[in-house]
Amino acid sequence: MKLFRFGEVGNEKPGVILEEKWLDVSAYIQDYNEAFFENDGLDKLSLLLVEKQNELAEIPAGVRIASCVPRPSKIVCIGLNFADHARETGAAIPAEPIIFFKATTALSGPNDDIIIPKNSVKTDWEVELALVIGKKAQYVDEADAMNYVAGYCLHNDVSEREFQIERGGNWSKGKGCDSFAPLGPFLATTEEIEDENNLKMWLSVNGKMVQNSNTDQLIFKVPALVSYLSQFMTLVPGDVISTGTPPGVGLGFNPPVFLKEGDVVELGIEGLGTQKQTAKNWKA
Repeated sequence: MKLFRFGEVGNEKPGVILEEKWLDVSAYIQDYNEAFFENDGLDKLSLLLVEKQNELAEIPAGVRIASCVPRPSKIVCIGLNFADHARETGAAIPAEPIIFFKATTALSGPNDDIIIPKNSVKTDWEVELALVIGKKAQYVDEADAMNYVAGYCLHNDVSEREFQIERGGNWSKGKGCDSFAPLGPFLATTEEIEDENNLKMWLSVNGKMVQNSNTDQLIFKVPALVSYLSQFMTLVPGDVISTGTPPGVGLGFNPPVFLKEGDVVELGIEGLGTQKQTAKNWKA
């Protein structure tokens, strides 16, 4: 199944894509939240679609597509998980996954504007494969890790490099600004993706391709990441894990290139759709 959410900010509703039709299931499903995944929501939704498919209304053209999941308990990100990206930033290839968090208030729709933060001069882009946890995970063995994954989605891990690198402290303050986690356009459940370790991924800025890679280049794969993170924190249904970005970020250019107002960012991952964002300066 492919799950999406739609509607204006604060009034989003759940939907499902069936045979290229974007259908409203809000009469039967409250939202794709922790309770949905925890209470066998995917199985119940699958049965619902068999019974009610012909009764579901298509959403109108032009409706805003929201983040494919509502605000989760946490957005966990993995840094420097592509060797080439580590090299372009001048960092060592990590021996263990590098973990940081994005503020859940950074969550936004796949085509919402990127808001360049107040006082920012180094806002950057990062196409990433994200996964959504389907059931509570604690001390999970790697061999069993895929049983805890509900599905996959596209994520732009927008980053402010001065805040992240030059201001001291934790990476998260350069990662958690409003609009810095566009997610979607849909969540593809695991059976929709034949091999999450072989998906083409790309990102362009103003029509110029800057990232062009494949998830087969990930240093730490999805099962390893789920298992690893579960040793340090409880992963709950609806949690988002973003797996890292390939080379081609603005920081890696010589000289570096960063987003300015009016820039258009487009990105996609094979089987997971595309996003398009316009950079806008923050306004009070």
